[in-house]
Amino acid sequence: MNIHEYQAKQVLKGFGAPVASGVAITSASEAEAAAKQLPGPLYVVKSQIHAGGRGKGKFKELGAEAKGGVRLAKSVEEAVAHSKEMLGNTLVTAQTGDAGKQVNRLYIEDGADIARELYLSLLVDRSVGRVAFVVSTEGGMDIEAVAHDTPEKIITVAIDPQAGVTDADVAAITQAYDLEGVAVEDGKSLFPALYKAFTEKDMALLEVNPLIVMTDGHLRVLDAKCSFDGNALFRHDDMKALRDETEEDAKEIEASKWDLAYVALDGNIGCMVNGAGLAMATMDIIKLYGKEPANFCDVGGGANKEKVAAAFKIITADPAVQGILVNIFGGIMKCDVIAEGVVAAVKEVGLKVPLVVRLEGTNVELGKKILNESGLAITAADDLDDAAKKIVAAVG
Repeated sequence: MNIHEYQAKQVLKGFGAPVASGVAITSASEAEAAAKQLPGPLYVVKSQIHAGGRGKGKFKELGAEAKGGVRLAKSVEEAVAHSKEMLGNTLVTAQTGDAGKQVNRLYIEDGADIARELYLSLLVDRSVGRVAFVVSTEGGMDIEAVAHDTPEKIITVAIDPQAGVTDADVAAITQAYDLEGVAVEDGKSLFPALYKAFTEKDMALLEVNPLIVMTDGHLRVLDAKCSFDGNALFRHDDMKALRDETEEDAKEIEASKWDLAYVALDGNIGCMVNGAGLAMATMDIIKLYGKEPANFCDVGGGANKEKVAAAFKIITADPAVQGILVNIFGGIMKCDVIAEGVVAAVKEVGLKVPLVVRLEGTNVELGKKILNESGLAITAADDLDDAAKKIVAAVG
């Protein structure tokens, strides 16, 4: 689960991280009062969407000359003008795709005098099985490009879970940033605080880009992104309350209610599979034969008839889907249960696109019998290769 920047900053502030004063608004009529709460004279008006690259993004409705989704304002009046122009319009960034995201929230923040911009993130480094700091002096930039072009500028500091962030860890991060003066002292409290926030709130990612050194030498979290481990949210009602469903795909929200692993993609062939590895193989073979998957949908190993039917209805609700491939290898998940779920869903929502079903494993003959006797226009496949060829041909 992702949250907005202004929410992430409030979470980090609760752990002692230094952040600027700011006010979140959802209406341009709130902009003047919000800006007047801040010291000024420099304000930053920031679009709040679940996507990076906001500063370089462009608003669809404003044409090629439009300013980005993060803007400086040198007066309250200018902050209000930016707010009126940004709210309700569609911001397109490198991470949103061409469709973009509508800006429904803004964060008006006090400006900062920046001397240096640094990059910091915390994540689970699976190569060592520990939470690690990933730091770079190249803050404010596309970290993927830095990793590709100048990997030596990225330093990883893995943290011993029993010891926590030690003085040696802080020293390693400080050295990587080449900090001095009061920034060194700030780091001694900031870096352990960020680690504490990450671990106590079961985050999957904490990214501060940029972490700035201000002209007075102090550190400040200028931007923040927090993602949370969905499997641990039951422990954090306070974080669940921050969820903004308007930023999420409606199909993915419905899938989460049924505990389905569902991710919407840009293709036109819907996929329903059991097991993440089989799902990846299914998507790969669809691409191999010239088409694109419309989704990743894993119903899991222990799904029942109702869960399968729900998955099928979610897939068919996508207007981009021109064909559906059901690929099930039945172990714990029996093929007859899959068949019953598919038949039930088709009878309820109808079948307006080609449907190819490949079943293998436990109760496979019974599953095929249920499909064959359903009276529905379902195409059976002998194996995965056969299934992919048939659905690609059917979609045309």
